[in-house]
Amino acid sequence: MEKVIEEIYRAQSRKVLATLIRLLGDFDRAEEALHDAFAAAARAWPDAGVPDNPFAWLVSAGRFRAIDQIRRRARFDAGADEIQRTLYPEAEMLELSAMEPIEDNMLRLIFTCCHPALPADAQAALALREVCGLTTEEIAHAFLVPAPTVAQRIVRAKNRIKALKLPYEVPEPAELPHRLERVLTVVYLVFNEGYSASRGDAVVRSDLAGEAIRLCRLLAGLLPDGEVKGLLALMLLQHSRRNARSDPSGELVLLPDQNRSLWDRAMIAEGLALVDAEKPGSSAGVYVLQAAIAAEHARVETAPETNWRRVAGLYELLLADHPSPVIELNRAVAISMCDGPASGLKIADAIIERGDLAEYHLAHAARADFLRQLGRTEEARRAYEKALTHCRQAPEQTFLRRRIAELDGGDGP
Repeated sequence: MEKVIEEIYRAQSRKVLATLIRLLGDFDRAEEALHDAFAAAARAWPDAGVPDNPFAWLVSAGRFRAIDQIRRRARFDAGADEIQRTLYPEAEMLELSAMEPIEDNMLRLIFTCCHPALPADAQAALALREVCGLTTEEIAHAFLVPAPTVAQRIVRAKNRIKALKLPYEVPEPAELPHRLERVLTVVYLVFNEGYSASRGDAVVRSDLAGEAIRLCRLLAGLLPDGEVKGLLALMLLQHSRRNARSDPSGELVLLPDQNRSLWDRAMIAEGLALVDAEKPGSSAGVYVLQAAIAAEHARVETAPETNWRRVAGLYELLLADHPSPVIELNRAVAISMCDGPASGLKIADAIIERGDLAEYHLAHAARADFLRQLGRTEEARRAYEKALTHCRQAPEQTFLRRRIAELDGGDGP
């Protein structure tokens, strides 16, 4: 039973929390109610069995425990009665949900976290932590900033919500496009953590990647925007490779070495259709261009057929309007495939020397690959070791150790 509850927690806890935040109107109170609900489940379910609808059971348990807490703390005064009236019973909650344009509490709460009254750098961090369940360290990895900085942003955002008494509500339809960019950023960062987990024993966290795709589908239904479709296409094309990104032992498999028969062809077909409909060009948005890059890999049957010159050109378009050291590093890899590893190394060295991506393990790993290809073995070993010091994911650590062992003439672990 303990394992079953753990699986339900992993699959349902963030949706339960999002619903409780909506009902209770407070992050901290909802988090406490969530933990109380799962504690109650651990006591009740071994004897009574798992209910037919665990989500509804957990929301109900958490809500009523929150009401009990409010009553005890307020000593049954008039304020507690007023608060209790705001905690909608389930029937009223369902009726309200049917009336509102966003039919998913998770997506609704992401929009709330992206309220324009909150600092821009705190909006995504708050949503990723509270709505999507990423740890402070995982969010720091996504933003390439120190974990204490992320923690401070989250605390400030919560305090601002309380100070301004920001409502937990769906924005008016006319306001949705103004919050779209930040919401897409959140969904994209959730997917990235699922696509390439920042730590742990697995290369992919399919639960997070799948949730991001689901949310993006909801967004596409609400706002038929080109960037929404571009992000959906990008995630579909990337996630189509999930079964080929690690071998049966769990070790990382790089894109050129993947067994493409394991790729999800239905996802690829859907993603390519979205990309082709948008016709990426110089005026395309960041997600449309990234989807076009992913499409170049998905269109070909083998890695050598990849049109790397086209990929490099798309990265140049990205850099023109969306300068980023990570995009620049990816362009360096594409350039190396066209013009040789020396060209890629020159770009990677410039990025690292100016201080960008100094603690980003993939930057040092890419540099090590260029050096290895150039036969500069000792420099490559040091670069791989540098990458290893900044890597937190077990399969990537194993891969880097194997690369070092190969340089030493061994077979690796």
